[in-house]
Amino acid sequence: MEAALNSFFSTMGSYLSNYILIIMLLGGGIWFTVKLGFIQIRGFKEGMRRTFGGLFGKKGKAGKEGMSSFQALATAIAAQVGTGNIAGAATALAIGGPGAIFWMWIAAFLGMATIFAEAIMAQKYKQVGEDGVVTGGPVYYIKAAFKGSFGKVLAGIFAVLIIFALGFMGNAVQSNSIASAFHTAFGVPQWIMGLLIAIVALFIFLGGIERIAKITETVVPLMAALYILGSLIVIIYNFKEIPYAFYSIIVGAFAPSSIVGGAAGATIKLALTKGVARGLFSNEAGMGSTPHAHAVAKVDHPVEQGFVAMIGVFIDTFIILNLTAFVIITTHSIPTGLTGAELSQYAFSTLFGKGGDIFIAICMLFFAFSTIIGWYFFGLANVKYLFGAKAVKIYAILVAACVFLGSLAEVELVWTMQDCFNSLMVIPNILALFALTKVIKKVHDDYFQNFSKKAK
Repeated sequence: MEAALNSFFSTMGSYLSNYILIIMLLGGGIWFTVKLGFIQIRGFKEGMRRTFGGLFGKKGKAGKEGMSSFQALATAIAAQVGTGNIAGAATALAIGGPGAIFWMWIAAFLGMATIFAEAIMAQKYKQVGEDGVVTGGPVYYIKAAFKGSFGKVLAGIFAVLIIFALGFMGNAVQSNSIASAFHTAFGVPQWIMGLLIAIVALFIFLGGIERIAKITETVVPLMAALYILGSLIVIIYNFKEIPYAFYSIIVGAFAPSSIVGGAAGATIKLALTKGVARGLFSNEAGMGSTPHAHAVAKVDHPVEQGFVAMIGVFIDTFIILNLTAFVIITTHSIPTGLTGAELSQYAFSTLFGKGGDIFIAICMLFFAFSTIIGWYFFGLANVKYLFGAKAVKIYAILVAACVFLGSLAEVELVWTMQDCFNSLMVIPNILALFALTKVIKKVHDDYFQNFSKKAK
């Protein structure tokens, strides 16, 4: 039975990632890039100002009325910067060759426009729940896009998909990544690591939006700085290989077979599909997950959070994920036959030795644990939408249980179903954004015509 289900979800997931995601994500990115006048370029400077102003400026306080703009971004990045930046990038390189990274760049650039649209719609249609806490996300703008029963059904489907894909199965996957990495690096039994993660996670979950915001705004900058520093040391040590890295990525995107040491049998289609699919699971633009964080940001105009949301994709892909790619390529680690986190560990070990395993294990702890917090929060908004505030504690306990159970052993069916459900989430989310194009454009125009000068 399990083998049959695994085969079914694997086949469906492959079809979704090879065809549906390519069309919807790239198509949506191109659509909003054009409709919004290349907002990812025009709004980049303002996004950086708001992001790093929030990092170094006065910290906001989270509460029932929401989070500060930076805390919302930190929560979004907590989910975006996960194991996909270490294992996902490595897998894309191993299967699709260096050219997959080029298509990740393209998908991320276009995705910055998509996530801008997601964030401003999440802001526009956010609600105050029965518990008095601000909440929001795709379920609300899906209902706004499609009136009547169809909108309610589509929103309900999305809510169920994200609760299972991220809150339950996704967090089991993240926990397993931490437990496995620590077992490899330190010999810690996986169940012990899983139990510790589950206990700490439950403590944070039960602290509500205030505790989640405090943890993410503290942990995210630290984990990013640690990984950037370690990666730059390896890349600078191999600085003579940097021109080769750029060459292999660009040429590999269009002529994979001409790259020495590339993935065996890599084709343009394989590079493109792996780049776009892994890019989605890395930066989550278009998936409908991060709007839950951006919805609760306390801003004066929805577009202000749209600017900040774009920087989340930039940090995730053009900084963190690129560093993984350049470490692997400059150390010529692709031909080893490894994939996932093992490939990243091997690449770092070329300079750090056993320290490479330890470094990746520590980074996996930060990356995956922050993702657990972010994904719990995203699922929470949908649990409250479907069942009300009374279900919050039950949901928190169930997620903690999944975190523990996920650490024990890798169950291929859980991994396959999560990939499939992640892909399915894209469909209702992107359809709603397309349907709301006029509203998105109106909110965008209102900011630039009536608000931007006052804001300055």
